[in-house]
Amino acid sequence: MPRSRAQRKADTLALLRTEVDCWVASADEMENAHLVPLSHYWDGAALVLATPRSSPTATNLLRAGVARVGVGPTRDVVLVDGRVTEGLDDATADAHTEHTGFDARTEPGDYVYLRVTPTEIRAWREANELSGRLLKGVGGVGVRSCIRASCRPLRA
Repeated sequence: MPRSRAQRKADTLALLRTEVDCWVASADEMENAHLVPLSHYWDGAALVLATPRSSPTATNLLRAGVARVGVGPTRDVVLVDGRVTEGLDDATADAHTEHTGFDARTEPGDYVYLRVTPTEIRAWREANELSGRLLKGVGGVGVRSCIRASCRPLRA
């Protein structure tokens, strides 16, 4: 039996808050796909990622300004499409470090923090949840993280 929309939203928020790893998809200027695993931190409004500035991932995401991120296992997936921006404050970098166990600020080389602010969030477990998988869409409410049905911030 598919979960209710309210249960799916609660489960999605829990997964975003507790999972550490995600898959980040991007494409280069020739539209060649690139997929890498990265650690993330959910700050209540966006996924925060850290990667070397010279990596294909950072290059692609900063050039395109958009990302697709998959969080969770195959049978409990959250798929986030969002706008990418660079940089964040020290408190958020500290929270990223605490959540992921990785402090990009102490790594050799030039790392960049990227925020992926959702424009759409989809979540499903099995085929019986495919029809209701769109939990959040931009619609007429702007980029603010919200669930289309409630138009409230995507926070607990």
